[in-house]
Amino acid sequence: MQVTKKNLTDTKVQLTLVADAEQLTKIKQRVLRSLASTMKLSGFREGKAPLSLIEKQADPARLQSEFLEQALNHVYAEALRAEKLRPVEEPKVKITKFVPFDTLEAEAEVEVVGAVTLPDYKKIKLAKEKVTVSAAEIDEVIANLLTREAEKKEADRAAKDGDEVIIDFKGVDAKTKEPIQGADGKGYPLQLGSNTFIPGFETNLVGVKPGAEKTFVLTFPKDYGVKALQNRKVEFTVTATKVNEVVKPKADDAFAAKVGPFKTMADLKADIAKQLEAEKQYRAEQQYADNLLTKITEKSKVAIPEVLVDEQVDRIERDQRQNLLYRSQTWQEFLDSEGLTDKTYREKQRPAAELRVKAGLVLAEVAEQEAIDVTEEEVAAQMAALRARYPDKQMQAELDKPETKREIASRLITEKTVVKLTEYATA
Repeated sequence: MQVTKKNLTDTKVQLTLVADAEQLTKIKQRVLRSLASTMKLSGFREGKAPLSLIEKQADPARLQSEFLEQALNHVYAEALRAEKLRPVEEPKVKITKFVPFDTLEAEAEVEVVGAVTLPDYKKIKLAKEKVTVSAAEIDEVIANLLTREAEKKEADRAAKDGDEVIIDFKGVDAKTKEPIQGADGKGYPLQLGSNTFIPGFETNLVGVKPGAEKTFVLTFPKDYGVKALQNRKVEFTVTATKVNEVVKPKADDAFAAKVGPFKTMADLKADIAKQLEAEKQYRAEQQYADNLLTKITEKSKVAIPEVLVDEQVDRIERDQRQNLLYRSQTWQEFLDSEGLTDKTYREKQRPAAELRVKAGLVLAEVAEQEAIDVTEEEVAAQMAALRARYPDKQMQAELDKPETKREIASRLITEKTVVKLTEYATA
């Protein structure tokens, strides 16, 4: 077979494909054998008739159609292997010359992953930060445990700092009096002094009595998470339906025995320190891998097909929509709160999407240069671990899909590649 490649852009190529006669003969025989399994000819057992007879009896249009489909698929796949191309979409194929079963010439245009030029990644260094756990962090966990185990007693008095106040609240624009999306609630348990709400909200409730209503105006912080509320003046009307005194247990050995298999507070603190260290170590490893990959990616040159960036933006949007469902917020409400449209939202995600795609392509190129691969045994072991972890039928069905196996293999290669890069960076 003859293949001629022409670069139309950094990520689009045109392939001129010329099949040879021997290839076409084999493909024709394969198609005829396939047709033979569906044809019944007098005097022959099913599938045993000579191919020459099958050809005479077969529907010419069907024979030619199936031949062309298989032949084009074969020569196109062979051309991709010969030119070491990685397509990212279906090709646009045009047959330029066809003599049935003897001559086939075609042109195929397709978007591919462009050239990936890596830096000398073996010389890129990045030090690891040492993970430590402070006494204050341990004390914070213990304080949370004390709060969780605290007894709540209804109090018929004014609320004070540390009390839990059950509130109904509603927020409106201080100027227009229009309702504020997400600034209302009913039966909300708020512990005064927890700094759960924006600054000033909880301090305004100190001194409020059960059944009392209070109205006050607050300005949302300039760095508030919802853009539409940043620096906005909001008038809150709050009704305290109940005041609960929070009585925390004493932090002693008896408390340690109550919350876990510990004899003393020292044992509890040691276990907390161990867990915090493990959690921080895991997060540190993840952050280190991200930082190292970003450092290598920034020094790499990659021609990225736009279709891959668009797919990544789609993925980011799908994840965002799913998160909104959990928060009972509509897509339009979210866009309005951020001051965005569908178009501007997607434009805002493109830089992050491009970086993710580029990082993925860089990792794949490193894996290829390092000849990193996974064995069937490694994939099988990971599959078995996932099956044991997720026994429900729906997840088991997902694990049975071939694409799931490919995804797991790809993830294992990525993990191995990151380990190899870490070895170079810390050597």
